[in-house]
Amino acid sequence: MKRYVIIGGGIAGINCVEGIRSLDAEGEITLISAEAESNYGRPLISYYLEGRTDRAHMSYRGGDFYDRNRVAALHGVSAEKIDPTAQTVTLSDGRVLPYDALCVAAGSRPFVPPFPGLDTVETKFSFMTLADARGLEAAVTPESRVLIVGAGLIGLKCAEGLRNRAKSITVCDLAPYVLSSILQPDSAAIVERHLARSGIELLLGDSAARFEGNVATMNSGKRVEFDVLVLAIGVRPNTALISDAGGAVNRGIIINDRMATTIPDIYAAGDCVESPDSVTGETGLIAILPNAARQGRVAGINMAGGGEVFAQGMRLNSIGFFGLHLMTAGSYDCEVYEEVDDTGCKKLFVKEGRLSGFIILGDVSRVGIYTALIREKRPLEEIDFDLVRKNPSLLPFGASYRAQKLGGVV
Repeated sequence: MKRYVIIGGGIAGINCVEGIRSLDAEGEITLISAEAESNYGRPLISYYLEGRTDRAHMSYRGGDFYDRNRVAALHGVSAEKIDPTAQTVTLSDGRVLPYDALCVAAGSRPFVPPFPGLDTVETKFSFMTLADARGLEAAVTPESRVLIVGAGLIGLKCAEGLRNRAKSITVCDLAPYVLSSILQPDSAAIVERHLARSGIELLLGDSAARFEGNVATMNSGKRVEFDVLVLAIGVRPNTALISDAGGAVNRGIIINDRMATTIPDIYAAGDCVESPDSVTGETGLIAILPNAARQGRVAGINMAGGGEVFAQGMRLNSIGFFGLHLMTAGSYDCEVYEEVDDTGCKKLFVKEGRLSGFIILGDVSRVGIYTALIREKRPLEEIDFDLVRKNPSLLPFGASYRAQKLGGVV
């Protein structure tokens, strides 16, 4: 009977279990999670904080997932060392687990710069886990002034979660506009106006230089008083287990298209790995949930002896803030078709006759049409792109394509 070990209880780890079980119903599966609990949607922690969901509705696969799949889930312990020669994993509690096939789905950790005086701040949090959300839930009162350092996806979702809990919320970032990794200045300006209307104070092009108790001195010299600090500056992939075991690591863990690392019988998936971007052809970190899910399943199938490959990975974000929905995908460095007004925008980026990316704020219905065009690299000359860019639908794609996508319904 084959022994499988999975390090990490996030979406990649959960899908790895399913990938294994799709081929091997009998093998022993042990899942290790440093968190006290796993099998929950991390993107939902802001909704938990906001009171729009509860723990019972945050599970990816239901509360009986481990039992149904006969998984020995070890929570609250971490993997400390992998010995590829002995094929064992040493845990933080001293236990040593043997494996025949191993998947590292260890995710990422918050990046915290060495701010002078940060140790003088008593009430501070990251915002990546359910434990972080519960900590903020307990710490923030209706009189709390919250300072969030970081105006990226994590920082703004935290601001949304705290909106009705705190007296005031200030978000600062060195970047000149919000969501600088996925938006452009004009589209970011729409989000910024929406955040301001929702009561969020933004300090952009400025960030904390040092702390003294509950006072942050900004790079500009401005002093910001706060009661609760949230550090949402960025993340770093957890690669040490593989690098310490002699595996190849760059910014993330190096894997092939079967999710295998350079160490025999060890696979990796999720936010800790580097993978190719099907749009740009470049290899790097693509830390988004759909990729992690697909990678985890591919890793599990191959651990169980299958021959699955991971392809068509791409940068894709779908998120909302205070009722404003946005989706972004692909690459922007090319010709653009755009419609921009005060409340929303649509930008479609075209390179070498194919759709290579988009930024859409506001009405995101049927954006899957654009996502499919990017994934499939379909030449735009084959369709009526003038119609599709104004009104995305399958109509301009032809009857055979519609039948393929809709199961014979044209």
